[in-house]
Amino acid sequence: MRREEDAVQKITDRGAWLDWMEIGALDASEIEEALDVTARGMRDNPLTVAVFGDGTEQRRQRFRRFMGRVARVLGWGPNMLVARDADGEIAGVCNMMPPGECLSSPSQQLRMLSSLLANGPYIAGQTMRWLGLWIRRDPAECHWHLGPLVVDAHLQGMGLGSRMMQVFCAQMDAAREDAYLETDKPENVRFYERFGFELVGEGEVLGVTNYFMLRRPQGKHG
Repeated sequence: MRREEDAVQKITDRGAWLDWMEIGALDASEIEEALDVTARGMRDNPLTVAVFGDGTEQRRQRFRRFMGRVARVLGWGPNMLVARDADGEIAGVCNMMPPGECLSSPSQQLRMLSSLLANGPYIAGQTMRWLGLWIRRDPAECHWHLGPLVVDAHLQGMGLGSRMMQVFCAQMDAAREDAYLETDKPENVRFYERFGFELVGEGEVLGVTNYFMLRRPQGKHG
């Protein structure tokens, strides 16, 4: 509660609060903090609820366990951007996987499954179904994979997600790289369209409509 009260005080002046934000690379020592932010920020997403259950805190814990395993197996960290406030605390996370590294191999899926069973066999099965559906949708062409992009739960709607997207898109444009993402929230479609992403498909994932989006590099080249 105190953390949220402090955050409200900081964002009384939205513009000034964002000016204090620093967006940069994740330090290896910060990965657990970044995953905590991710779990809090995504605990109420429709797909998170569908997979991990109705109880808010129990769902957060289950999702955090899942995200921790995914991060270890897929090697999250080296390509993750984070937004830090004036106190150095992580307020937002922007993970991106380079071309060829976003799809989990069968051996990696087995490594994840052994840990996911801690959430129970039913949830483990649902989680693997979810990942399998996303894997089948992944584009064949070379691309960077964006996600998760998340702002801590008590700081959402203040413009921080847009600030991180500006940095991410600038990197993609400079490198002349395509970017791809999945989202389970229709309002996010409009958000990502503002940054040049186009909707390339929709599909049901465990009863939740998911949206698949692709962005080509923008701006002049050469």
